[in-house]
Amino acid sequence: MDFDTLFAKTPATIDEIRYRVARALDRHPLCRNVEFDIVSMPRTSKSNWTISLRSVAPDGIWEASDIVADIQEAYELLAAPELSPA
Repeated sequence: MDFDTLFAKTPATIDEIRYRVARALDRHPLCRNVEFDIVSMPRTSKSNWTISLRSVAPDGIWEASDIVADIQEAYELLAAPELSPA
């Protein structure tokens, strides 16, 4: 088995990533009211997106960060389609 294939990230749209992050945060009692934004970043070897967390309770910051890190390891943001000139 190809090592790269084994650890390849699943491509996902920004809406799919937003849904997965929201559901994962909502399942943790300390992270249920966390607000976040998905931020697209230049592609690196690790990721091409990140999460900006807002309204995180002090006792939930580590849990929220761990949840986001786990999702970042699994998903890669699909490139937005280029808009063609009209």
